[in-house]
Amino acid sequence: MSANGNIELLGATLAKAKSEDRAALVAYLPAGFPTVDGGIEAVKAIVAGGADVIEIGLPHSDPVLDGPVIQTADDIALRGGVKIADVMRTVREAYEATGAPILVMTYWNPIDRYGVERFTAELAAAGGAGCILPDLPVQESALWREHAAEHGLATVFVVAPSSRDARLATITAAGSGFVYAASLMGVTGTRESVGDQAQDLVRRTRATTDLPVCVGLGVSNAAQAAQVAGFADGVIVGSAFVKLLLDAPDLETGLEGVRALAGELAEGVRRS
Repeated sequence: MSANGNIELLGATLAKAKSEDRAALVAYLPAGFPTVDGGIEAVKAIVAGGADVIEIGLPHSDPVLDGPVIQTADDIALRGGVKIADVMRTVREAYEATGAPILVMTYWNPIDRYGVERFTAELAAAGGAGCILPDLPVQESALWREHAAEHGLATVFVVAPSSRDARLATITAAGSGFVYAASLMGVTGTRESVGDQAQDLVRRTRATTDLPVCVGLGVSNAAQAAQVAGFADGVIVGSAFVKLLLDAPDLETGLEGVRALAGELAEGVRRS
């Protein structure tokens, strides 16, 4: 009997946030950064601070969708020799310590090389809740989805403001767990217009699915978290946590920093 992953825990966690009339706080950290052990401690600190869901990044040498902060952290992890086994260990130890749903965010190539069946089986055995797959086209995802479903893992796809309505429907019909709405900061225009873009994307996505819609938007403080929580089911924060760890003079300071930030953001997503 193969181990079952924690897709149901993910669903229950997002439903609980909704029942409390708030958005869920979803935090991202790459595995192996600043070290494998340090990364596990950072996840514990962020959950202690108030995060509901954790995404563990699988560091990649060509992270096309990640900005410079996460690229820098990925470089540190890769130079430290991080392997998929370390990603699985991070998921396992973080889950065992916190009981929070933990997903892996990864580009497709490492999974393809590792083997889909092996990857899904190991992630489920580690207590993982699923995967976010930003560059896997839905039309090429059948094999992955079959194994993920068999192992009780969510398949989270990414939608963007450029996705047309028909395309959104195709993507959300294939996904599970939640939908990751990417509204990238750093595109032209002011933050208000990016907020409008994200709000419009959430509205269009919700028209196609009952899955929760979580927004990754360059959110880095409580006020921005509150803004996004006004229209999304979850607020995803990554670079702000990574930057604190990058800038900290030592791990202890970094851990205090990410715990405090998680606390501020957790208050932000609860603001009416």
